[in-house]
Amino acid sequence: MLPYAAYLRVYEPLTAFTPQDRARWARYAGSRDRPRRAGALEVEHGEAVRRLLSVPPLPAPERESPNAYLRRVEETLYVCPWQSRLRSWLAFASFRGGTPVKLASRFVPQAIAEQTADDFDRFKRGDQSLRTYIRASTWHVPTAWFVPFDSAERWLVLGSEQPAEPASQTTAAPPRNMLYVTSMAQARRRVARALVVIRRHVGQVSALTEVEDIGRWLEEFHPHSLVELDYGGLVHLMDDRTLQGDQSVAEIAAALAGLDTGQEELAFAMYQRVIVRWRSIRALESAN
Repeated sequence: MLPYAAYLRVYEPLTAFTPQDRARWARYAGSRDRPRRAGALEVEHGEAVRRLLSVPPLPAPERESPNAYLRRVEETLYVCPWQSRLRSWLAFASFRGGTPVKLASRFVPQAIAEQTADDFDRFKRGDQSLRTYIRASTWHVPTAWFVPFDSAERWLVLGSEQPAEPASQTTAAPPRNMLYVTSMAQARRRVARALVVIRRHVGQVSALTEVEDIGRWLEEFHPHSLVELDYGGLVHLMDDRTLQGDQSVAEIAAALAGLDTGQEELAFAMYQRVIVRWRSIRALESAN
């Protein structure tokens, strides 16, 4: 897990889990030793760095993480398991599938890579679910991720402003953070509405495919779940003024509304604002 990443998370209500997992997460919520939300990204990042810097490097943890992100709304506990092992397996499979063997072996020895792949295959043969509660995106927030949210759902905390130095190991440490949180019902409704507008006025474009993918993913979870967009470590690539002025969710909503009402110029302008903003941030990945 890289330090400059954003996250899209789903929190299911405790009642959505099996009785065994329900009891486990209830005990976890009452534990004093679990990572608190403010430092959880640092803990996740630290675990990943230690694995990758070990000799030989370990593409995935030996056991699944016992940790989760928690939210409590009134009397309801919501749980988002970290799934560090599953997410690492999936990421490594994607890396290995898109990288020539000779190049991939420079990062992970062939024997370790084969063992990791075998472990993942055994997991899949056990009829285990490959559903992940967390999606990550390095150096930018994908445009489709803004669709499930409304601008009024933004939660912004400024502070601990740091310079954008890609070599840094900065994570999303408190108190600096930007989140959007909504109900699953609202998220699905907004995605469905966006799909209708894009299909009607634009057609088969990459944006449609990306929003469709988000819609399918959200359908895999309990209907009373919560959905969260966390800017994560990306807040440290943006100064206070940039963060305060970031209205990507509102601009994507305005672009969709413009398309639906025949205001093509407005729709294009709003969409371009989002694209240009995140293109400039993503460019920092290759900055000196």
